[in-house]
Amino acid sequence: MLSRRTFLASCAGAVAASSLPQHGRPGGAGPVLDLAAIDRARILRAADRYLREAPITITSFSSPRSAGGRHDYFSEGDYWWPDPANPGGPYVQRDGFSNPDNFTAHRTALIRLSQHVPALAAAWSVTREERYAARAVKHLRAWFVDEATRMNPNLQYAQAIHGRTTGRGIGIIDTLHLVEVARAVTALSHSRALDAATFGDVKSWFAGYVTWMTTSANGIEEREAKNNHGTCWVLQVAEFARLAGNTELMTFARDRMATVIMLGQIAPDGSFPQELRRTKPYGYCLFNLDAMATGCHILATPARNLWTLETSDGRGMKRAMDYMFPFIADKSKWPLQPDVEYFDNWPVRHPALLFAGIALQRPEYVALWRKLEPDPTVPEIIRNFPIRQPLLWMNAA
Repeated sequence: MLSRRTFLASCAGAVAASSLPQHGRPGGAGPVLDLAAIDRARILRAADRYLREAPITITSFSSPRSAGGRHDYFSEGDYWWPDPANPGGPYVQRDGFSNPDNFTAHRTALIRLSQHVPALAAAWSVTREERYAARAVKHLRAWFVDEATRMNPNLQYAQAIHGRTTGRGIGIIDTLHLVEVARAVTALSHSRALDAATFGDVKSWFAGYVTWMTTSANGIEEREAKNNHGTCWVLQVAEFARLAGNTELMTFARDRMATVIMLGQIAPDGSFPQELRRTKPYGYCLFNLDAMATGCHILATPARNLWTLETSDGRGMKRAMDYMFPFIADKSKWPLQPDVEYFDNWPVRHPALLFAGIALQRPEYVALWRKLEPDPTVPEIIRNFPIRQPLLWMNAA
């Protein structure tokens, strides 16, 4: 392992000694980049724009194809299309090709929430100006507290397929965009704007949702997914349980990440076989790597260091990072065919590079992270890039 001084110097930029939360880096305090200095301008640029925008929840949109009510989240499977041989019948799948006519308004609103609240929380963190926190709290109240506009804490009707099903477990991946919202809530809990009653109501919403995720038929179906869906289920359970104070579920998530997700999905060479077989293998591998690394960041402890856990044949997060890093640094080295869509829009500023770079003391990961685009504008990339405010994850509030 590098010494503290050598590691800081090799990160090539403004750095500062800072205390990392216990869950962020096994072993306790350690060096982190000065993310407030690195991201201040981009944080405030976004937050100042969001100060002028009101909350918009799922109750502003409806679809006649939804089997749920006004407060029930609804989405349709992306890769499902009308059958040319039977236009009025059940939809058929075209893997990797998104149907632009499917209902996505609820997902768009959820992604909007996931952009606004974390940016506003990050702006409060770097300025301590309560106007940012107050605007974020308006969104939290609209989505999770106010009876007229709140979302029910389940995804029973997510990723429905016309003519086939009113909702699927696979749809739970849509609330991946609440992971950073939950992290922002913790930061905002130190502000004056988030009063104790509202904080308690928001935590209760996430407690109810994570209970639904872990007990419902749809939730159990998603839990058992063998690819990025299973990874994202564990990531969500970890962060929502953390906010809700459910240590039992956090322990369950930690065990599942270690014994099922990481060791089950990572091949001996570090690749993700389930993602490589898709029509968009590059994008799916990056997405799964980010989700797995963020889960490790939340769940790793000194007693259970998920970053260094590996099997006798070397499978683990270190091997997974070693596999993907060259292809992030130089996409032209990717050995498979380009993704059928959006290949040119990857990579972006992947949180896996930052989290693994610090946890494993790999300054080249952090250096590459700093060079990549932090704010993609292509909707499909935004949808698959849910961790956008690293300040909330690496610095104490």
